[in-house]
Amino acid sequence: MTRYAALLRGVNVGGRRRVPMADLRQVLAGLGHTGAATLLQSGNAAFTARPGSGGDPGALKAELEEALRERFGFAVEAVLRDEAQLAAAVDANPLEVGDPARFLVLFLDGPLDAADLAALAEVAGTDTASRSSEAMAPGEREVYLSLPDGLRDARLPGLVERALRGRTATGRNWRTVLRLLEAVRAGEAE
Repeated sequence: MTRYAALLRGVNVGGRRRVPMADLRQVLAGLGHTGAATLLQSGNAAFTARPGSGGDPGALKAELEEALRERFGFAVEAVLRDEAQLAAAVDANPLEVGDPARFLVLFLDGPLDAADLAALAEVAGTDTASRSSEAMAPGEREVYLSLPDGLRDARLPGLVERALRGRTATGRNWRTVLRLLEAVRAGEAE
């Protein structure tokens, strides 16, 4: 049985698109998944895929998004990572973290392709003087962002999201990424 981290995009921000974490756990349980645990109030969950689900992350993602839409009445995009993928994303980080609250990982709905990499290279070459302290590095299915001056005034996350138009992407700070990995691993004993 495979453990997954589900990262919901754009929920519980500024009091809009409310998805209570208890309800998220109920949705996961209603789909037959077990060991659901949530982290923070920003749409993070770890769960064990139900037996017989085939371990198809695409099907699990579509099923979860549909169940969330039915439950809450609005579309919720999700990105899923199994334990091995989440651990690989942590291990593949090429940048120095510094303050984990000021280091962002954008998780994408699939691998970066040549067009994505070209768009990111263009972003990296634009307007570097105004964001000289910010750094970016693409991974396989993530983009790592070091934002030493903080997220609030950072320019790079918005530029990256615009460059990756049409892709589902959701960001988590480094501390949250590590806690999600712990949550996914904690359920392995089930």
